Amino acid sequence: MAETTIQGSNLFLVKEHNRRAILQSLLYCGALSRIQLAHQTGLSATTIGNLVDEMIAQRLVSEVNGEAARECDGKNRLGRPRSHLFLEKNARYAVGVHMRVGVFRVGLVNLLGELLTCVEVEFSSQQPARQVVEQMAEAVRRVMTESGVQREQILGVGVGVSGLINYQTGINVLAANFGWRNTPILDWMTDLLNLPVVVDNNVRCMALGEAMFGVGRGVNSLAFVYGRFGVGAGIVVYGKVFRGSGLGAGEIGHTTILPEGGPMCRCGKSGCLEPLVSEPALEMQAQLLARQHPESILATCLREETSLRLVKRLFLALRKGDPWARELVENSARYLGIALANLVNLINPELILLGGLFEEEKDIYLPLAHAAMVKHAFGGLGEQVRLQATSFGWQAGVIGAASLALAKFLYMNPDKV
Repeated sequence: MAETTIQGSNLFLVKEHNRRAILQSLLYCGALSRIQLAHQTGLSATTIGNLVDEMIAQRLVSEVNGEAARECDGKNRLGRPRSHLFLEKNARYAVGVHMRVGVFRVGLVNLLGELLTCVEVEFSSQQPARQVVEQMAEAVRRVMTESGVQREQILGVGVGVSGLINYQTGINVLAANFGWRNTPILDWMTDLLNLPVVVDNNVRCMALGEAMFGVGRGVNSLAFVYGRFGVGAGIVVYGKVFRGSGLGAGEIGHTTILPEGGPMCRCGKSGCLEPLVSEPALEMQAQLLARQHPESILATCLREETSLRLVKRLFLALRKGDPWARELVENSARYLGIALANLVNLINPELILLGGLFEEEKDIYLPLAHAAMVKHAFGGLGEQVRLQATSFGWQAGVIGAASLALAKFLYMNPDKV
């Protein structure tokens, strides 16, 4: 008979768990009295009192008494008004780093997910990975210095990068867009900054950011679909990021849409979603159409000397009435909708959010993609799903990356992020 042992309890871990439960309740519920907080968390009044007093001393939480609490609560309650507890939103911060092809953004985000400052740095995909990571670390130091925030107020740094990411080790296993393999981003950034660092796929970060601070708050399941150079998805279920057993959950860009005769994808297969809807694919198809129809509005827009990205000139031609541009973009939006229908059939999320190019051109993508999603989803499931653009616009990546750090280092148990 195997020998059994009774496992001990680590009191520090219990205390930390309870502390995070209180902070998370204040994040999601706003102002709460101590009694309400005890009811919300299931903790005793004594535990609430001890932990809250500690957090007030640390200036993480503030308490408003009397009539001021009633005004903050916004409710007409009879009798003596209770004191209410609030998160001090600027007591601590996280730094978010969002990296995509050719550019990364670094921003400072407070405890309520508000972006306070942000810098953008361009880089070449031909640069060695170590060199790019050093640039990222330097940008983090710059943001911290220019913001005037004390180092001890920084909880940590969240890094969102495209490709396959091992969340546990912080290694970028494969970033096809950069040609990176097995890049130890976590170790490098930690050594360069001497701060806590966490790394994950950039679109998963965006999904988590929406679940914590955006329109996804209170939603049981959501998916974030981002399109730019590539196409990816992030999935959050009951507040936890779904990563899959092999790190690849969310690779919607490599789902097969046209199994016969579809264009070749950079992954080496044909018929994937990505070469049908990504920016480079749309630009390549637009240039081909412009050569075939040199007198078209599309060709004129593509020839014009302007600071607009090539893909934005495609959409400009569409808005000016070019039929070739319209057909190209409408087909792209329908392919996206078919992919969303497959997503609905697999995980049936309550909410799907679009980011990147899909958000920038939402007036075109949303209605067409929604119609295709509803048409192709099974049993009317598509009609029950809300489809809308990200609530953060261009900030989604950097807020999402910072949200990853806030979740791991403050609000959630590390193994639950």
